[in-house]
Amino acid sequence: MRKWQQLVPALGALFALWCFAAQPAYADGSVSSLGMGYGARNSAEFAQFQSVIQQYNASGERFRIDSHCQSACTMFLSIRNVCVSPNATLLFHAGGTRLRGISPVRTQQMLDTYNAALQQYVTARHFMDTLDFHSISGSEIIKRFGYPACR
Repeated sequence: MRKWQQLVPALGALFALWCFAAQPAYADGSVSSLGMGYGARNSAEFAQFQSVIQQYNASGERFRIDSHCQSACTMFLSIRNVCVSPNATLLFHAGGTRLRGISPVRTQQMLDTYNAALQQYVTARHFMDTLDFHSISGSEIIKRFGYPACR
């Protein structure tokens, strides 16, 4: 057997390991495990939230909103197998930053990830018209807006 032929299995294993390592690791699927409860400071971080949503929607894995969750973190409510801890706290506001101001595009992107009842609630109370945080408890998200509770 030629030397290059002996290397083929090793190179294949190395390639498989590289492919596995290149995949994002979302171990237990929770806000606290990912450390993403404090929102996005810029467009790149905002895109990371969208990536997590796509990952969990594609896999069907459960995702827990189990702690403090503000700003872009609230978009995790759109994960199809999401659950909310009654002890969680979700904070809503318009998309944007204090430095750049309110972004109607980011605000709409966030609104589009909430169910109709929550959209109506945060819109009617003008939560999405200001950069100030407006808190809703996890238990209220479950009871009032119909999101499933984590068990």
